[in-house]
Amino acid sequence: MTKFIAAAVQMDSQDDKMANLAAAERYIREAAARGARLVVLPESMNYIGRDMAQEAEAIPGGPTFQRLSGLARELDLWLEAGSIYESNPEDPARPFNTTFLICPDGTLAAKYAKLHPFDVVLPNGVTSRESDRVCPGKKLTVAETDLGKVGLGICYDIRFGEMFRIMALEGAKLFAVPANFTVNTGKDHWEVLLRARAIENECYVIAPNQMGKKPRFTAYGNSLMVDPWGTVIARASDKPGVITAEIDLDYVTKVRQSTFTLDNRRPDVYQLRKL
Repeated sequence: MTKFIAAAVQMDSQDDKMANLAAAERYIREAAARGARLVVLPESMNYIGRDMAQEAEAIPGGPTFQRLSGLARELDLWLEAGSIYESNPEDPARPFNTTFLICPDGTLAAKYAKLHPFDVVLPNGVTSRESDRVCPGKKLTVAETDLGKVGLGICYDIRFGEMFRIMALEGAKLFAVPANFTVNTGKDHWEVLLRARAIENECYVIAPNQMGKKPRFTAYGNSLMVDPWGTVIARASDKPGVITAEIDLDYVTKVRQSTFTLDNRRPDVYQLRKL
């Protein structure tokens, strides 16, 4: 399938898991009614609060997976479940921040644990160490689907261009990047980063973001979908909701045949490699 409708869901998730899941279901059904074959939810879609370890679940098998799996099967669509906190048996106090892709038959196609925790010490002395609360993942994931290959990332990952280049070289033509990007950085960096990843890799980018006040910051919203030329093809309002756009994988080929960015690399001089 070279052309299909994709949807990004913008949410204002809080610490009420059942309310968040009910909202997600409404938006998924709306996206399906608008013809979406792929629906992408935002980061931390089912819970945003201070009890991450307590709210962690198994993937697959946990209640969030089971509910979303049933929806994907009922609506016959691919569902990229934003991210949730995944149980970590080796370090239960630090769950993984994991996104997962569900097939239209309800089975797990792929999952990816966020590689890059947001660990910073700002000039004013403010410190944020996401890795104190969440365990980073250890591998990249490019999912095989009947819609094409989909590279998976989460939020802060978007700042690490090498990660997306490797996924493009592995065949990804579309990146799904659920996020909980802040207003502070989002107003200057969010759109720029998403368009940069799209342009340099000649890929579509689907980036649903959280919005609203969270325990540690205010989320920026402004969920975006970007085509491989870097054009924003869908943008969310300042409210929760669904945006859709047509994905045309033949257009990826057309763009790649006009700029040849991937072909004209110099691996004889520099290389990227996975460990």
